[in-house]
Amino acid sequence: MFFQRFYDETLAQTSYLIGCAATGEAMVIDPNRDVAQYVRAAEAEGLRITHVTETHIHADFLSGTRELAHLTGAVMYLSDEGGPGWQYAFAKQGGAVLLHDMDHFMVGNIRFDVLHTPGHTPEHISFMVTDTAGATGPMGIVTGDFVFVGDVGRPDLLEKAAKVAGSADGAARALWKSLERFRTLPDHLQVWPGHGAGSACGKGMSAVPQSTVGYEKLFNWAFGAATEDEFVAQVLAGQPEPPRYFAEMKRLNRDGPPILDGLREPPRIEGSRLQELLAAGATVVDARPSEAFTARHIPGTIHIPLDRSFTTWAGWLLSYTEPFYLLVSGDSPERLHEALRDLAMIGLDGAAGWFGSDAIAAWGKDGRAYGNTALITPEELAHRQQRDEVAVLDVRGQAEWEVGRLPGVGNIPLGYLLDRIEDVPAGRPLVLQCASG
Repeated sequence: MFFQRFYDETLAQTSYLIGCAATGEAMVIDPNRDVAQYVRAAEAEGLRITHVTETHIHADFLSGTRELAHLTGAVMYLSDEGGPGWQYAFAKQGGAVLLHDMDHFMVGNIRFDVLHTPGHTPEHISFMVTDTAGATGPMGIVTGDFVFVGDVGRPDLLEKAAKVAGSADGAARALWKSLERFRTLPDHLQVWPGHGAGSACGKGMSAVPQSTVGYEKLFNWAFGAATEDEFVAQVLAGQPEPPRYFAEMKRLNRDGPPILDGLREPPRIEGSRLQELLAAGATVVDARPSEAFTARHIPGTIHIPLDRSFTTWAGWLLSYTEPFYLLVSGDSPERLHEALRDLAMIGLDGAAGWFGSDAIAAWGKDGRAYGNTALITPEELAHRQQRDEVAVLDVRGQAEWEVGRLPGVGNIPLGYLLDRIEDVPAGRPLVLQCASG
């Protein structure tokens, strides 16, 4: 059996390529939109991708299942669990095989047994994997967003992201029952989860890539609750705010993600046109490093540095219906391509153009002022607060704010700032407090 793990740092998301060396068949589980990586890996091992599946309708990235099936001719295997509201609308049209609890299917000599594991989502399934060429029982279980290393998938996303009112409590109780089933699995089974540390699909998952059933039963907090009610209270408490784009991902992944067929590079725009576009109300994302932005930036641009958090904050702050422009470091398209790839992971394909470093220089040629942002120490902040020289706003998440905060300082999580702009203190210089700078 061939097994390869793929990990996307920007999404903290894992997908798997599992293949049978004897027959040359292979399956990808939970592919993201960068489908070429799976094809390259399969070809390097002499495998062909014949099956593609996913554990559930994802909320945090755009699924590559439909794209990969389109590219390779692979058959889609999709959950038919969860009820009519949360099943794949495109499944029958795409010729998918629909899966139910206790189903099984073969990829060459590899057997996949389906377990319905609702809680994170109603339709969620997990796959127990057995290499029948050398074993009579399973080696491991692909858990998706059911069980992580040290955590479990949050059950409140349908309510908070997809606006299904009152669904969180019932989902948490379904998750408890799924965990009771997990307890019955053999301790030796490896656990291959769908996310690592940094994902908003849980609140405390480890950066360790895999685990075992026995280890999770011993040390995962979710197995320490004595009663169902205790577990429900614990799992619903302290969850981070789901990014705004999660609702769009749920809809697109349920109804059928658009086929990308490669990244489209938008045209480069002369730096001298930036003022014109900003004056017309255009959204311009400055993706340069934070050090460059704080030292000198163009007023009116939105700063989202091209780092591991770029995709998440772009999903929070950019529109799926309005075009936007990118400003990247240097004049090479390499950083542009990185940004476009990260945006494509969540379906933000609306970049209308891009600017290079000439836009920064062009801004100052006509005497226009640059913006700059300074970091200040806690001691300096305290001094300026005593003199009533500044207003302070805490833009951390609600859960972070509840753990500890500055006295008298209000909280608006950054992702909601544009919605609550009228609540931002005015009349004095503004100091923002966040967790990471």
